[in-house]
Amino acid sequence: MSENEANTENQGQASAGANAERRGFQAEVKQLLQLMIHSMYSNKEVFARELISNASDALDTLRFEGLKNDALFEDEPELKIWIDYDKEARTVTIGDNGIGMTRDQVIDRIGTIAKSGTRAFLDSLSGDEKKDAHLIGQFGVGFYSAFIVADQVVVDTRRGGESTGVRWISDGGGEYTLEEVEKAKRGTEVTLHLREGEDEFLDDYRLRHLVRTYSDHIAFPIKMREQLSEEDEKEGKGAGWEQVNRGAPLWTQSKSEISDEDYAEFYKHACHDYEDPLTWTHNKVEGSQEYTSLLYVPKRAPYDMFDPQGKQHGVKLYVQRVFIMDDAEKLMPRYMRFVKGVIDSNDLPLNVSREILQSNKLLDKIRAGSVKKVLGLLESMARDDDEPEKYKTFWNEFGQVLKEGIVEDNENRDKIAKLLRFKTTTDQDADPGVSLDEYIARMKDGQEKIYYITADTLAEAKHSPHLEIFKKKDIEVLLLTDRVDEWVMAHLTEYEGKEFASVAKGALDLGEAETEEEKAEQKKLEEESKDLVERVKTALGERVNEVRVTHRLTDSPACLVADENGISGHLERILKEAGQAMPNQAPHLEINPTHPLVDKLASEQGEEEFEAFSQLLFEQAVLAEGGELDDPATFVRRMNQMLLAVSKGAA
Repeated sequence: MSENEANTENQGQASAGANAERRGFQAEVKQLLQLMIHSMYSNKEVFARELISNASDALDTLRFEGLKNDALFEDEPELKIWIDYDKEARTVTIGDNGIGMTRDQVIDRIGTIAKSGTRAFLDSLSGDEKKDAHLIGQFGVGFYSAFIVADQVVVDTRRGGESTGVRWISDGGGEYTLEEVEKAKRGTEVTLHLREGEDEFLDDYRLRHLVRTYSDHIAFPIKMREQLSEEDEKEGKGAGWEQVNRGAPLWTQSKSEISDEDYAEFYKHACHDYEDPLTWTHNKVEGSQEYTSLLYVPKRAPYDMFDPQGKQHGVKLYVQRVFIMDDAEKLMPRYMRFVKGVIDSNDLPLNVSREILQSNKLLDKIRAGSVKKVLGLLESMARDDDEPEKYKTFWNEFGQVLKEGIVEDNENRDKIAKLLRFKTTTDQDADPGVSLDEYIARMKDGQEKIYYITADTLAEAKHSPHLEIFKKKDIEVLLLTDRVDEWVMAHLTEYEGKEFASVAKGALDLGEAETEEEKAEQKKLEEESKDLVERVKTALGERVNEVRVTHRLTDSPACLVADENGISGHLERILKEAGQAMPNQAPHLEINPTHPLVDKLASEQGEEEFEAFSQLLFEQAVLAEGGELDDPATFVRRMNQMLLAVSKGAA
């Protein structure tokens, strides 16, 4: 149906023609469709917003491609969206005269839901319909939201410049059909055959209300048939078409004219999200260059946030309100891939290409300015004592991603560091965590460094033997358990003049936090243990780089320490798990002469027993670090022998 024709071809359920090809959905797609239909039923009107948004995207694409090939406009240069309904046939049609689709594009784009991310998405679902509805919103309900209210959907589409069109028909079950059709008008029409009980959408006022509520800001006219008076109907007058939406892009309007509800609805349209955004910033830059940015931070991270193959489609670039691209990597650094929204430039050329964008200085300035705006927005949110839950939500969803900025963005490293939050030995349960400013404010007298430890889990970190001296002296230590933390700390060497120090690397120096008496006692222990240290080093051979008396331990017999400039045992395990070949890197073994086990080792006269005891001490330290033994069976045998010896001695 076009805007100049009545919808007469979709009476009742549509049936495929003789040349139709039947194709099957993947099993997980069927599962996802059923889950979406039931989980989102309470918000079923979302279908209108999604289908209108898709139509707007198709018009944007045509306008951009038409810059280089105006033949795509054919004889219909006026771009528009229309909505119509048929009470007798119980259908609602949403159409556009945008770029349209070829047969292959129909299979690919309507079938996007069936691509590789579907399985990962399904695995993330919990079975709780309320929670899963949020996940579905992140996945992007898109075209398939039509099945929330329709038991059959018909898509008629023809790409500009093509001679024939394509019809797609499905009931949202296991199959769909495709056939070639004649279609005079360029673009796409989606006809919904409504389910029983959905007649509310066959009402003119209801449909107009949906447009004004969710799509008023769409940049293209959205048209519906004029409402005729009873007198006009009696006279047999035909209904014309009138624009329902205001049609001005939201970002071009003055901030004083835009309500929070308007901002939220535009976000849902532009970003295909189910929830309101967490926060946003709307700015117009004037001067040597002119551009407008409307940038949002979502409430939840998408399920594929850490997919290395995932493309960024967060920030859309417009030039003089003409859509250019949605490859957000050109507009935002990768560590800000959570940012969504729009940037509209008045200075870039309309025929800008992706190649030109690679080295465009104007775009570099826009990107730099936008990054600063987002960091400023996050700083403001972090300082907001009236709504602390906002930054807590942000950090729990996107904190790991923001940390990547420490590695990637040297220019803004200090600003990013100020936004970081950490669990610590003092505040293990702090949510979202402790800032570096808070840590420095409560450092002990004489403490000169910011201490941290990396581990796979919070439990492993807080129970590490490396923390024993810090607990004894009540020195706070940052507990870092995200995989990115090892790379972060390799680049974050100091903050506000305070150096960072790993408690598991190098010789420990507590500086003024250690008394002269404690230093003298440590030196005495080292002198008295020289022979023991030499014997253990000989027994362990190449398994260790060095054996020394510990400065860290108070309760444990031994621990492993990485070289000051080497990689930690934790990072070594991460790299090995990632398949990287690692050179043999022998750690330092620190022993605690005051521990009964080490004292027992020192008194052992038999060389064979001494060696076995030393090996057991080393392997115990490996396990305490969360590491894996090269030969677990030998470790078990040594442990059994030790237990037998102890039991005999007790008897």
